[in-house]
Amino acid sequence: MATTEAVTTGEGQEAAALLERTRETVNPRLRRTVEGLPGSMRRVAMYHFGWEDADGTPAAGNAGKAIRPALVLAAARALRGPGGEEKEGREKEQEDAVRAAVAVELAHNFTLLHDDVIDKDVRRRGRPTAWTVFGVPDAVITGDAMMALALKQLTEDPHPASASAATRLVTCVIELCAGQQADCAFEQRPDVSLDECLRMATAKTGALLGCACALGALSAGAGPDEADAMDAFGREAGLAFQLIDDLIGIWGDPGHTGKPAGADLTARKKSLPVVAALTSGTAAGAELAELYAGPMTGDDVRRAADAVDRAGGRDWAQAHAADRMGRAVQQLSRAVPDLGAAGGLLALAEFVTRRTR
Repeated sequence: MATTEAVTTGEGQEAAALLERTRETVNPRLRRTVEGLPGSMRRVAMYHFGWEDADGTPAAGNAGKAIRPALVLAAARALRGPGGEEKEGREKEQEDAVRAAVAVELAHNFTLLHDDVIDKDVRRRGRPTAWTVFGVPDAVITGDAMMALALKQLTEDPHPASASAATRLVTCVIELCAGQQADCAFEQRPDVSLDECLRMATAKTGALLGCACALGALSAGAGPDEADAMDAFGREAGLAFQLIDDLIGIWGDPGHTGKPAGADLTARKKSLPVVAALTSGTAAGAELAELYAGPMTGDDVRRAADAVDRAGGRDWAQAHAADRMGRAVQQLSRAVPDLGAAGGLLALAEFVTRRTR
């Protein structure tokens, strides 16, 4: 078995190249699919993906990082192996994986449109969120349509595993919604345990990354056990992703994130670093609890960020992200014993746990 160190050398450059290739491969089909939406839903969706301005004028576009579709393609490549297939066979396998990648990205953006409404976020990818431009009803309905399009990608796929893939995606979205519901409930509760928060984050973020990896495996002809192992890999990597995302939600640069500084603190979200700080039993944790008991002004946000740091929330989140990545690699080795064949997956996992925006 190749060592983790050997296969993760130069992960940042490899991940960046893989994400760029994924956008080039997936975005044309994704855009064609979105353009098929009727009327105003198409307009909202095209704006959300950054392909058009609010008035329908073509825009340069920022459809997102493409992490989830990249995981689909990388998982398919890892399970497929070098092989010796004819060119036509390889192209068919790539098409199967692209369908799954588009489905996962549509499902992800269904959640983003809804989350922005629920969280009252006013910025997404450096521009006003769709609901602030088109209104809540149109944003929610367009999100619903995206989820339907995601399932359509899979149910119309002639691949033998398409039914299994569709079932996995539906099950994942139900779990994801349960995670979102728990996240909302936490905001109304004064006491949330770290275990509860970890379970919520696994459902809200890990489930879809795990599903992406599993769908990639299925598109490559993998069996249920391999797909389950890939799902477990994605879930662990997804929790690491969420931990880093929560850190960015507190200390991220608005110029890079497209959101105001400390946006999660302003909303008094019970993110993982915050809950780690609140349950730390420290004076800084008690100070944070007092700040979270009332509205947050600009100065309060700065004090809260400092309190999270002093209570150990920042260090805990960084260390736990590294631990989860170790678990992810263990799960990956169940499906791909030679980790050298999974370099793309490892590079992506390393990228999401080392990113700063």
